[in-house]
Amino acid sequence: MKLRRALPADAPALTEICVRTGHRGQDARGVYSDPDLLAAMYLLPYLALEPDWCWVGEDESLAPAGYIVGTPDTRAFSARAEAQYWPALRARRPLPPHDDMRLQARLTRALHSSPPSSLPFLDSHPAHLHIDLLPQAQGQGHGGSLMALFIEALRAAGVPGVHLGVSAQNPRAIAFYRHVGFETLQDAGWGLWMGRRC
Repeated sequence: MKLRRALPADAPALTEICVRTGHRGQDARGVYSDPDLLAAMYLLPYLALEPDWCWVGEDESLAPAGYIVGTPDTRAFSARAEAQYWPALRARRPLPPHDDMRLQARLTRALHSSPPSSLPFLDSHPAHLHIDLLPQAQGQGHGGSLMALFIEALRAAGVPGVHLGVSAQNPRAIAFYRHVGFETLQDAGWGLWMGRRC
């Protein structure tokens, strides 16, 4: 897999990767009525606000097969996103009725809640990331290569640690994160906050 910086033109292909892996590591199409909201929340803000922290992995045909995006400073990113990104997206996706408990409604409510910028481990693990690979690119070490690239960039920037959130219903992802050095920082009920030092 060839690794390179993500470009604005990659957004459609990376959105597809996000959607095809967006439901506990499986395809979110048919599970969410608006699966593109997953990319609008967990991918596109980074392409827009943190382009220097976004990388793509290309397959043999030079088509994107995976990506890693994130930020070295979660608190600063959250403030920028609140000012520059979330208001317009929230205006296009109004809150659903409070008794709507479908997955799409829960996702939309998460969009309207404040991002977790007060987590207790942010001093030691201020960076965070999102990583996704298409099924055919998994299990071959490509995820580890993307992660190593991101961690090395954080280390070079003097960032002490990085965290991520993972669903309790995605045991394969949890196993991968443990394999590349992440440990549980906090059990959030819905899943785990995991982190590693850089």
